[in-house]
Amino acid sequence: MPRLRPAGGSPGRRVSTRRLTRGLAVVLAASVVFVGVVGAAPAARADQVRDLEYWLNDYGFSQAWNTSKGAGVTVAVVDTGVDGSVAELNGAVVGGTDVSGIGSSNGQTPVGDDSNHGTLVASLMAGRGTATGGGLIGVAPEASILSVSVAFGTSDATLSNDDQIAEGIRWAVDNGADVINMSLTRNTLDWPTSWDDAFLYAFDNDVVVVAAAGNRGSGTTEVGAPATIPGVLTVAGVDQSKDASFDASSQGITIAVAAPSEKLVGVAPGGGYMLWDGTSAAAPIVSGLVALVRSAYPKLDAAQVINRVIATANANGHTVPSPIYGNGLIDAAAAVSASVPKSTSATPSELLTQWITLHRRADSAPITPTEPSTAVPVPPQADPALPERNVAAAWLPSPLTLTYVSVPLAVLVGFGILVTLFGIGATRHFKRIRSKL
Repeated sequence: MPRLRPAGGSPGRRVSTRRLTRGLAVVLAASVVFVGVVGAAPAARADQVRDLEYWLNDYGFSQAWNTSKGAGVTVAVVDTGVDGSVAELNGAVVGGTDVSGIGSSNGQTPVGDDSNHGTLVASLMAGRGTATGGGLIGVAPEASILSVSVAFGTSDATLSNDDQIAEGIRWAVDNGADVINMSLTRNTLDWPTSWDDAFLYAFDNDVVVVAAAGNRGSGTTEVGAPATIPGVLTVAGVDQSKDASFDASSQGITIAVAAPSEKLVGVAPGGGYMLWDGTSAAAPIVSGLVALVRSAYPKLDAAQVINRVIATANANGHTVPSPIYGNGLIDAAAAVSASVPKSTSATPSELLTQWITLHRRADSAPITPTEPSTAVPVPPQADPALPERNVAAAWLPSPLTLTYVSVPLAVLVGFGILVTLFGIGATRHFKRIRSKL
């Protein structure tokens, strides 16, 4: 069975344990690595980390905050657990659960492989900065977080990774999630049938599901589930120049939009910052954008929210839609303020239902009637009687026999008679000549 894992971007090794005041050079030079867990290290200046958050201005978030900061919207982070005790997430995590059986009941104890992952995701999306006015701020700094801890890649979990995801989605929906972020991949195009019901449950309850496309650098050359599930908002990644990222993204026809996926800063469990690459980081940026839109337009349903994010995406000179950029790069300012026509396309629920109807037919059980049939059986009608045999007609010529038998035979007989008569005449003529001689 394919193994679920974070979609990419988790740190690879520890680079430095120096305090932030001495570690910024490492942050700027690092790629997908730890830049130092600094704990209670004092901030050098209030905007030190903010200077690294290029995406806030480059993708219109700073401008969008004049309209919305995500207040009133709840985003579930189905990941390795979110440490709500870090300064940037103080008050952001409003609930949680553990579906692995090895974490804490509130979902805030990091579990499984890449246990930093969930906190990084949450901080990029809804970080609130620090009390001193510094620290990391997320793209939707007033959105609330539900932490659903999943133990990727460990055999200690009480449920399989697939079942953990299905249970986590249902819990998130039942506990008020408006958006579900899934920075993970199954690395296969298909998914288990248990996900059919779980994702339909989310879609039927008007929840937007955002999924990472995965990364070539982690072995994902083509998007895998849940990014392949119809109705999911799939996110690809670009570099700081807004060109497609080779290692920190993937490709596929299900990609909806692209967002930054390189040199992104996140908060690690226990405090401190990490610089990381991957669509695992691009996905929460888009989940945060969805939170801004849902907050600014609370009457829009999930389908219209997704349409607004897609319709306001910036092609940035590329031909879109494409399997690399989707419909273009996200534009947060336009997403919360532009005039966007109402979409007439199918809803996420309709898209997934259609897919299930088409592709799961072979697995469907035969339908058993629940009530006895009241239909009255109708006996088959008797065969019509054969026509009476006409003896005389059998000897009379038909058009068929006239065409293919009688006429040719008459011609042949006539020709034979002529030849015979000619022969007889010729014989008599030669006899008369011979007698005269």
